Amino acid sequence: MRVLFITLGAVVLDQLTKLLVKSNFVLYESIKVGGDFFRLTYIENPGMAFGIRLAGPWFFTLFSTIASIVILIFLYRIRNERFLSRMSLALVLGGAIGNLIDRFMYGRVVDFLDFGWGAYRFWVFNVADICVSIGMTLLIFLVLFEKDASQQDNSRIPYRPKTIGDSEEHDIWHSN
Repeated sequence: MRVLFITLGAVVLDQLTKLLVKSNFVLYESIKVGGDFFRLTYIENPGMAFGIRLAGPWFFTLFSTIASIVILIFLYRIRNERFLSRMSLALVLGGAIGNLIDRFMYGRVVDFLDFGWGAYRFWVFNVADICVSIGMTLLIFLVLFEKDASQQDNSRIPYRPKTIGDSEEHDIWHSN
């Protein structure tokens, strides 16, 4: 399944960027890149996306593990479907695995991409979060805006009458 290269690429890019941040920043250190709009800010998030905490850290680890397994199984089941459908799930899987690696290694997720203006900052996130967001957005778009093959309007398919060459009875004469 070639689509898993997308998953692998997402995981590698995510882990490389996190390794760079962890090896060059002190926890909570922040530097401005491109003015005040974009900063690299090293934090470790014990919760879910956007810092949401619903339960202990092992809940998120278990949830992410189960979700990754389900996505992997689903990817296998739709292996012959459209590439965009598989790509969206491959991105979600790559992001989930990237953050899952952090949870297993550190008990928290490394975040560092920080956008905002002055005191008004967006949540700090990482490459894995971007992959999950893009994958989910694409998946939602495909579900909402793509017509299912069974729902397509077949009345627009032009009628094509059989020609002499399409008939099976004429095959007898040409087979001798």
